[in-house]
Amino acid sequence: MNLNITHLYPELLNLYGDLGNIAALNMRLRWRGIGCTVTEVKLGGRIDFSNTDILFLGGGSARDQLMARNALAGIAGTLLEYVENGGVTIAICGGYQLLGKYFFLDGSKTEGLSLLDIYTDDAQGRLTGNVVLESSLVSDKIVGFENHAGRTFIGDYQPLGKVLAGHGNNAQDGHEGVVYKNLVGTYLHGPLLPKNPQLCDWILTQALKAKYSEFDSLSELPDIEERAANRFICEKYAGGK
Repeated sequence: MNLNITHLYPELLNLYGDLGNIAALNMRLRWRGIGCTVTEVKLGGRIDFSNTDILFLGGGSARDQLMARNALAGIAGTLLEYVENGGVTIAICGGYQLLGKYFFLDGSKTEGLSLLDIYTDDAQGRLTGNVVLESSLVSDKIVGFENHAGRTFIGDYQPLGKVLAGHGNNAQDGHEGVVYKNLVGTYLHGPLLPKNPQLCDWILTQALKAKYSEFDSLSELPDIEERAANRFICEKYAGGK
């Protein structure tokens, strides 16, 4: 077995160590004897959706986010088809905002890719700090770091989790991130996946099930250091909830 990960615009969208998410996906496959091929698509490059099992879009500065949006606008229909067909997608921070109808850059309303019926409004002040979530996807808490000015509203979509500590999507509804089919969008950096091995494995499992009809489940890994880091953040910022 082998999974193909397509990493979009790594030269632009790696604001808070998002390359660590690619490393976590790669290594958690290889530790189990499953192959992993990572293809970096840089600005101007072609995305081979037929050979993509996981699509990763990280976070970037306002300028880089706009460049990524402009590059993807012409293939938004193909992206939407990939998502609707169950293509596994991870979108972090600026990449998360790109999924929706619109977002704001330097005070200007900017059209998104409209892959989801969500939107991001502008507001005074940034939402920053460590975050702890309770999620229906995994039994462990999800932890990470947020730093965003936009307030994202996801309507009736499933959130990634309920906020136990931090601000989340908009500091109003108590939710963070979005889950739609096999797509996960979130503001959480840190990077996210090394400190959340269960979430990383959930993503890998969805991709393996989509590609291999005979696939059942991933073998267990010790995850001693990973889960210790996760528990430390939970206890410090959410009182061990």
